[in-house]
Amino acid sequence: MIDTRLPERLSGQGTDNGGRWLTAYRNWMALLAFGCLLSCVSSTAGAAALANGSQPPASLQVLHWWTSAGERKAVDVIAGKLAEENIQWRDAAIPGGAGLGASKVLKSMVLAGKAPEATQLNGIVFGEWADLGLLLELDDVATPGNWQKLLFPTVWSLVLNRGHVVAAPLGIHRINNLFYNKKIFDRLNLTPPKTWADFGRVADKLKQAGITPLAQSSEAWQVATLFETLVLAESGPAYYRSLFVDLNPLAFGDQRMTHALKRLRALKEWMPTPLRERPWPDMTRQLADGEAAMFVMGDWAKGELLAWGLNTDQDFACTTVPGTADYHLYSVDTLAMFAGDYSHQPAQEKLAQIIMSQPVQTAYNQLKGAISVWRAPDLSKMDSCARASWAAFSKGSAYQAPSLVHRMAADETAKDAIVAEVHRYFIDDKMSESDVQRKLASIARTVTKTGKLE
Repeated sequence: MIDTRLPERLSGQGTDNGGRWLTAYRNWMALLAFGCLLSCVSSTAGAAALANGSQPPASLQVLHWWTSAGERKAVDVIAGKLAEENIQWRDAAIPGGAGLGASKVLKSMVLAGKAPEATQLNGIVFGEWADLGLLLELDDVATPGNWQKLLFPTVWSLVLNRGHVVAAPLGIHRINNLFYNKKIFDRLNLTPPKTWADFGRVADKLKQAGITPLAQSSEAWQVATLFETLVLAESGPAYYRSLFVDLNPLAFGDQRMTHALKRLRALKEWMPTPLRERPWPDMTRQLADGEAAMFVMGDWAKGELLAWGLNTDQDFACTTVPGTADYHLYSVDTLAMFAGDYSHQPAQEKLAQIIMSQPVQTAYNQLKGAISVWRAPDLSKMDSCARASWAAFSKGSAYQAPSLVHRMAADETAKDAIVAEVHRYFIDDKMSESDVQRKLASIARTVTKTGKLE
């Protein structure tokens, strides 16, 4: 159902949130027409079902982008538990790293009046969908389930919109990981680098041994994922948030940004030649096969390595990107439910309940490579990488940084524009740091003032 009171509700919100209310208002205007269509279609379908004396089938279509080997194993845990409740998980998996393809498909489905019953929505974007009145509120599950007490405060605030729970959180990914091939490091008597000077010495020895020091794809979101990690290493969470959450134009001209950009370009010396645009599982495979010795990536890469039969601390191990040991650059997996005509509400609420159960939290995140959203999980079920991730995240918001690339920091418009500029700089060696910093500051000014890029 579309909330036709949206303009009235938003009129007093101001612009302190960087234009979020403007974005939601524009989306409301764009989607109002389809909302009427969706309502009509749903009402017609519901009337037909009642006339036939039947009930809607106990099934949920779930749109997501979990398509790699490790991700599929994690999804199967949830689908299996749902099946035990006689509810079918109808898979709508859209390939593509960082959910770029799935995001477009979701918008198309919603505009066509065919919204899935559940969808993967990461970060602040589901707040925009909720502001449109499209998402099912899960208070009837969250309140008796005591979610507020169980969840990390950061996760609780993420799934809360205007006092209502609008998503079910699955797991927390750490992105500032430096994975390394432990067998190669042991054979060459190498120690995981703690500083950038250490990194240079290790990379030199790896290169001399004929091994690519650092796996990397030229795909835009993967380049930007490396870059946001370097920003965190250079500055810490406070400056990081000033850049990517507050979109402070002055912050983009800071010398810390200059240093992060220079580091990004300098690391190309240790990457494959030539650089190619390859999916992240391919880059993870390079690490597994020993073609490359190190890889900076979210811990979904660990889930992939485990799915291939490799073992933590034997075949591979993880540390943090130099300069980020105390910090947690995070992305939270969540599922949101579209309300529609509410005929699927019992099954949707059961799915949310399953997701937040301890057995599913444990099994899903073991396979996915992430950690539980519970603030007090079973640490005995975690490997060394997961325990380090949990310890860092548990230190609180002062040590946490929301991923820009993975939709935790800024809206789609700002994210896409920043990622494109960083990628352009990475590919074009003739582009100066000052040039890209001016462009990024211009993006921040434009988005902050208008809530959109003009």
